[in-house]
Amino acid sequence: MANTIVTNLALPFTGIFISLIVYLIGMWLTKISNGFFLFNPLLVGMILGIVILAIWAKCTGSTTAVVYKTYYLPGGNMIFWFLNPATMAFAIPLYRVNDVFKKYWFDIIVIMFVGGFVSLFLIQLVSKLFGLSAASTASMLPQAATTAVAMPIAAGVHGVPAVTAMACILNAVVIYALAEFLIKVLGLKKMSAVATGLALGSAGHTVGSVKALSLGEVQGAMAAVAVVIVSLAMDILVPVYAHLFM
Repeated sequence: MANTIVTNLALPFTGIFISLIVYLIGMWLTKISNGFFLFNPLLVGMILGIVILAIWAKCTGSTTAVVYKTYYLPGGNMIFWFLNPATMAFAIPLYRVNDVFKKYWFDIIVIMFVGGFVSLFLIQLVSKLFGLSAASTASMLPQAATTAVAMPIAAGVHGVPAVTAMACILNAVVIYALAEFLIKVLGLKKMSAVATGLALGSAGHTVGSVKALSLGEVQGAMAAVAVVIVSLAMDILVPVYAHLFM
């Protein structure tokens, strides 16, 4: 009976409807709270989505895994598809200030790859301190990459893509919320627009890039560069690191 109910709800609009509703609720909470960071639409949408799927599973007597597949495969994956063109769209601000990238391209690539390797080491260290399983650690390793890239990387090293997506989103939300504070504390404004953009893009992914773009065109373009290069670095480094050290 439970499986029949779940199957009957496996319609294309189900996943789309749930995704849009939880995001709109997040937008509303952000508006009435004057931008309070805990009410970021991505964070609110993620938490409410989990709660809805858990209640759905409980009410139908099914498992969360079955309900998640019902949510994702018919309709939820249609929204996920937009991550790929959104990621590719980062080429636009980069094209507009490509002279800046041409000037610093070698420094940027080296910094992103070295920073990526350091992040892998620190993630594994923290995972060991908290006693996380090998699968959980593997899921956390690619979180420096943007979500659309990090999820397949995690699957390739025997991690759980859903956990990776959550880690990426939490990273983005925290960086977006604390961006102004971190820029001030780290003295990024005194360094350069390039450094500010690279920092926000590499740490906050797409959401961090939005914040960077609000600070200026150069910052936004460099954030886009950081997202692309860090994702490329993770695609190369994570499989090698996982093979050698895990």
